[in-house]
Amino acid sequence: MPDLLITRPARPADVPGLVVLINRAYRGPARRGWTTEADLFDGPRTDEASLRALLRAPYTRLWCCHEPALGLVGSVCLTRPPGEVMHVSLLAVAPEEQALGVGRYLLLHADLQARHLRCTRLRMTVLAERPDLLAWYARRGYQPTGAVEPFPAGAGAGEPRQPLHLLVLEKPVSGVACAALSVLAEPAQLA
Repeated sequence: MPDLLITRPARPADVPGLVVLINRAYRGPARRGWTTEADLFDGPRTDEASLRALLRAPYTRLWCCHEPALGLVGSVCLTRPPGEVMHVSLLAVAPEEQALGVGRYLLLHADLQARHLRCTRLRMTVLAERPDLLAWYARRGYQPTGAVEPFPAGAGAGEPRQPLHLLVLEKPVSGVACAALSVLAEPAQLA
């Protein structure tokens, strides 16, 4: 893992860089990162209009993760509608920084935010057609709920090349994760 990661809420000026990061992570050439979906979709994963809408959306915060020497290396979107469940989406790590702990750090950050907001569970959807990604999330405590959703074609996330399905995963909010995150970064670095 990089020596220092700084996580902060995204601002409008961050949007162009986030679009590049997210599209490289999700739709970049397969040889560059293990999380690419380029073989499953046509088109970009996101665009500036979609991310600007997220910045204005109620109950939603898009986070940037920076490494001082490298700049923007990751992102995660957290949505907490009324209730005790926080939704995790748009977890993205620059392909050259994948497998170095940045994604794990961002999930710990999500756990910390959920605990701070008194949520009891974290929820996400993951493509059923990505068993390697499902296994990665399982190792971080996310388990299938049994719910399956069709991929929402026309939702602005690219066009599927085949019928796709989303599995709903959940995990309980963990105090252990919060303690681990405090070891990874000083509280002032999370502001």
